[in-house]
Amino acid sequence: AKVPGGAENRERPSRIPVTRPPSLSLILGPAPPGPPQPRPCSLPRPPDPGPAPPSAPLPPAAMSGFDDPGVFFSDSFGPEPPGDSGQLRRSHIQKRLRDFLRQYRVGSDRTGFTFKYRDELKRHYNLAEYWIEVLLEDLSSFDEDLADHLLKQPSEHLPLLEEAAREVADEVTRPRPAGEETLQEIQVMLCSDANCANIRSLKSDQMSRLVKIPGIVISASSVRAKATRIAIECRGCRNIINNIAVRPGLEGYTLPRKCNTEQAGRPKCPIDPYFIIPDKCKCVDFQTLKLQESPDAVPHGEMPRHMQVFCDRYLCDKVVPGNRVTIMGIYSIKKAGAGRSKGRDRVGVGIRGSYIRVVGIQVDTEGTGHGLPGTTAPQDEEEFRQLAAMPNIYETVAKSIAPSIYGSLDIKKAIGCLLFGGSRKRLPDGLTRRGDINLLMLGDPGTAKSQLLKFVERCSPIGVYTSGKGSSAAGLTASVMRDPSSRNFIMEGGAMVLADGGVVCIDEFDKMREDDRVAIHEAMEQQTISIAKAGITTTLNSRCSVLAAANSVFGRWDDTKGEENIDFMPTILSRFDMIFIVKDEHNEERDMILAKHVMNVHLSALTQTHAVEGEIDLSKLKKYISYCRTKCGPRLSAESAEKLKNRYILMRSGAREHERESDRTNSIPITVRQLEAVIRISESLAKMKLQPFATERDVEEALRLFQVSTLDAALSGSLAGAEGFTTAEDHEMLARVEKQMKRRFAIGSQVSEHSIVQDFLKQKYPEHAIYKVLQLMKRRGEIQHRMQRKVLYRIK
Repeated sequence: AKVPGGAENRERPSRIPVTRPPSLSLILGPAPPGPPQPRPCSLPRPPDPGPAPPSAPLPPAAMSGFDDPGVFFSDSFGPEPPGDSGQLRRSHIQKRLRDFLRQYRVGSDRTGFTFKYRDELKRHYNLAEYWIEVLLEDLSSFDEDLADHLLKQPSEHLPLLEEAAREVADEVTRPRPAGEETLQEIQVMLCSDANCANIRSLKSDQMSRLVKIPGIVISASSVRAKATRIAIECRGCRNIINNIAVRPGLEGYTLPRKCNTEQAGRPKCPIDPYFIIPDKCKCVDFQTLKLQESPDAVPHGEMPRHMQVFCDRYLCDKVVPGNRVTIMGIYSIKKAGAGRSKGRDRVGVGIRGSYIRVVGIQVDTEGTGHGLPGTTAPQDEEEFRQLAAMPNIYETVAKSIAPSIYGSLDIKKAIGCLLFGGSRKRLPDGLTRRGDINLLMLGDPGTAKSQLLKFVERCSPIGVYTSGKGSSAAGLTASVMRDPSSRNFIMEGGAMVLADGGVVCIDEFDKMREDDRVAIHEAMEQQTISIAKAGITTTLNSRCSVLAAANSVFGRWDDTKGEENIDFMPTILSRFDMIFIVKDEHNEERDMILAKHVMNVHLSALTQTHAVEGEIDLSKLKKYISYCRTKCGPRLSAESAEKLKNRYILMRSGAREHERESDRTNSIPITVRQLEAVIRISESLAKMKLQPFATERDVEEALRLFQVSTLDAALSGSLAGAEGFTTAEDHEMLARVEKQMKRRFAIGSQVSEHSIVQDFLKQKYPEHAIYKVLQLMKRRGEIQHRMQRKVLYRIK
């Protein structure tokens, strides 16, 4: 019995200091006698040490209050419940974000300030658009740490920001009208003025950070639904688990393998018992885009890189393929799809594919591609009205088109008309007449045709540039292809469909294959593209102007050979409203001016930044063109229509007299299509001035343009063969010569070309007819040249 007592004695000194110090007991008053008080805290009481042995009596004041609540308080609360501090931190951050949205203001006290985000939230919510755009710079000026958190760990802090936005929206929209009491979720989009990164610079250290990337959208999927909250049910015991949150992005959710409700006397549920109840899921829209880095950022000799981009809710359908965009997003990883390679080839266990989850998109209207038909600011509109009221706006627009190219003013005026376009008319019986102007430039190399085409592509609101050899019929109109994911046929629009509402520039028009050129016929006159392939039968719109450039058959324009310069079918020629023949004339004075101009362009290429007096700069011209195209659709006035009618009859009779004098029909006929062309040109001239009616002056200028282009081409060097119009006598002569020719040598025989021509000349046949027949037979593939073009060989 001694041993425990001794142990107790030995222990006691460690207990004595625990008693409350005298000063404390003075403040709290003497401890009440009797049993120790129950402690207010819920922790287990320490074991009572029992009565102290009498060997060392303690003073009563020191002894009595030793297990008072104030005593054991040291650190005996044990570990805190987990997640508590994180929760506190999160709610603190959310409160700060709420204060930011509520209190951030722009302007100073004197000038009057507005609460930027509060008013924005209220306005958007009342318009039933549940989103708000937050500028990161505003957030960092309000609270640097918050912005830093948002940059470093966006996926944690964005939901907090959206929750905060929802609370603020709740405050500013109260009381809500009946039927709309439930508060909608608010989507927060971020934007920032920071410099962009590059798709190539996204490495693993950027993972799950906020990044900002420029690029071009090259394809967009359809908008589909993605569950944010799902409900699942067990097959075995019908147990339903509701409201499971699914992570945003392309993550997905793995269903639990086992059902964990166990009821007595029932067999256990099988493995993988759960299935999703679609009716109880909450879904949002989402869309995946493919972003390609912008062409100017690609290093030499490399292919552009791609990135998958994920948009949801209000970010869907903001962009179309072809837009240049700047994307703010979270660089995230997705689980790689089930590996195709089965068995031991599957190496990468921790390897993940990357994608970007978008939190904000800005569409750049600068550069080529689709300029968005956004609303024009009132000051811009005022400026455009002043432009349109200028008396010489027509000349100014013509000067502003490709100012670095000297001369060819009529072509520039015609291109100005093409950019503005006529008015599209819908007739009461449902047919439409096109309002777009098509233009063909034929001529010598080195006359800046392709430069004009390149400029038009940059200048028109929507421009597509293709070259003749590199484009097929399907690439110009539409192609049907297999969708790799769903394995069914989808249709992809080609250049003419993408440029709907703009201009297609086709260079090297003469090098296109004949059957590809035929594909454009329907698009140029009816302005639709019909397709019936692979079970898809449909009609697409292609309301676009065509600006084509071509060389003559011989490379250079040869005046002696008249109609042989043009290699086009009459059907395609009549679809062009204006045909310009661009010749490189030798003229010392003009060559001198041209050389000076070229030298100036090369010397002052970078130094000359501001536009020359009397010209509109490119971005303004682009805006002005799209403004005029949307706001104005002029018609002919009665007097100008009367005048045009008289001139048209004169043109027809003039052409008839010209035919009578030269004894043959001219190639480019004056038909109703040409009359419509003049109407369209005069309408586009009125559209430049934003006038409702085309006046007589417009009609005169349109007739003059038509005169210098198509009529001159029709009468220049007698383009007889191009339209296939030759007089009856000529035709008879050719037929006779051909009959003789076929008699002269049988199939499979060879004859020297020179001897044949001499034979027929002896029989008093005209020389041009003989060569014409040989050329026709060669075209039909009936005869061939052999032995350095000296010998003719008949095939069929």
